[in-house]
Amino acid sequence: MKKQVKRSLLGCFHFDPLLVVVSFSLLVMGYVMVASSSLHLGIKITGNSFYYPIRQSLHIALGVILGICVALTPIRVWEKAGQWLFLSGILLLIVVLVPGLGVKVNGSTRWLSIFGIRLQVSELVKFFSVIYMAGYVNRHQESIRKSVFALFKPIMLFSGASLLLLMEPDFGSAVVIMIIAMGVMFLAGARLSPFIILLSSGAVLASLLVYFEPYRMKRVTSFLNPWADAKDTGYQLVHALISFGRGEWVGVGLGSGIQKLFYLPEAHTDFLFSVIAEELGLLGVLTIIGLFALLVWRTFEIAAAAEKAGERFAAFIAYGLGIWFGFQSFVNMGVNMGILPTKGLTLPLMSYGGGSMMIMCCAVALIFRIQSEVAEINASMPKERSRWQSA
Repeated sequence: MKKQVKRSLLGCFHFDPLLVVVSFSLLVMGYVMVASSSLHLGIKITGNSFYYPIRQSLHIALGVILGICVALTPIRVWEKAGQWLFLSGILLLIVVLVPGLGVKVNGSTRWLSIFGIRLQVSELVKFFSVIYMAGYVNRHQESIRKSVFALFKPIMLFSGASLLLLMEPDFGSAVVIMIIAMGVMFLAGARLSPFIILLSSGAVLASLLVYFEPYRMKRVTSFLNPWADAKDTGYQLVHALISFGRGEWVGVGLGSGIQKLFYLPEAHTDFLFSVIAEELGLLGVLTIIGLFALLVWRTFEIAAAAEKAGERFAAFIAYGLGIWFGFQSFVNMGVNMGILPTKGLTLPLMSYGGGSMMIMCCAVALIFRIQSEVAEINASMPKERSRWQSA
């Protein structure tokens, strides 16, 4: 096995054409829409209309460089480092809460400033969570299928990470890492009954967190009827819905949107999807949804191929990344369309942000690595065995 992986690293790297097209399309469309939604903001803040597009191009370039490094790293290296990576993520969550070290934006302390680039620690924790959970279920798959205790061990650990995220506060990221953990364990063969208990407990806890936190309660009540307080608590969602209404079938035209002009807050980050809806219309919305659906579908296909090839750790990484991509994009789009309460989750590979963009590029690169190693393994198998596995 080690010999095969070494050949994959030093020899020809196997690229998945569909994954290349989908990820490249999301990056390009995201960059164009970030530029369209931030030119006026750059003039207001810095006097340079291209301030945000230039910085986003730097984020993408750094993301691609880091992605190449990830793609050239054998999966066995990630397997050995999984537990240490997750512990380092916990440490960073503690560091970001230390006064003077964490960067506070809009009332939340979620960032560390590294060489002038803000790194959102929660994005790094999501990435490390996928790798850790893949290693855990790979080591304890039999226990997970038989023992309820084996399910609660990682849940308790992730609950600690979620508590630190809630202290920032970052409720959305806490939900994401819990969904990743439970999703990977479910796909590893965990019984359904414990999951019903876990999901029910999680729903009750989330409801209590909303009930006892005034700003979260306001988000829920404004989400249910944003027009009741359109100038205050429902302001953001109202203008997001107006964007969708103005877009109609083909949009008002690229760059011609009005809501992004100081009406819609965070138009280049959390509410980029609304700008797409206004300027590119239903056609643009369906295109983005289709691209993310293809990304998630192809990720799960690669995971299934890895599992069939006997690479369970790689398969669980791919499953975890697919859950992450699918859930986060669904939540972001749902928030923009008014079917979910407001959450501070970016649109993967599209929204403005240094840390988010670089980590997402690394996540996609890890999928490329898994696909390449699986292709190398299958290519090295005797033809009879390969035909039997593909049947």
